[in-house]
Amino acid sequence: MEQDYGANIISITDEDGVEYELEVLSSVTYRGVEYLALTPADADDDAEELEVSILKSVEEDGEPVLVAVEDETELETVYDLLMQSLFEDGEEDEED
Repeated sequence: MEQDYGANIISITDEDGVEYELEVLSSVTYRGVEYLALTPADADDDAEELEVSILKSVEEDGEPVLVAVEDETELETVYDLLMQSLFEDGEEDEED
């Protein structure tokens, strides 16, 4: 997947050439690898449930590439870290 980082929106292209715009909700580093919590950029803000994907950034041919997290234990650990990060960010916003 090719990616292009912007403010909080990234554009990725999958192996079939389909391009997606995603909003980065949060990121964490776990065991030296960066993980991103992403949601479709065009998601309905009024929706009750937000579709969130967790992808990790790996290097292929010298370029960063976002890939799915295959290991269930790794995914659960990263999910907990991302939720903790999002909760902390929310607290900081309330204090401002």
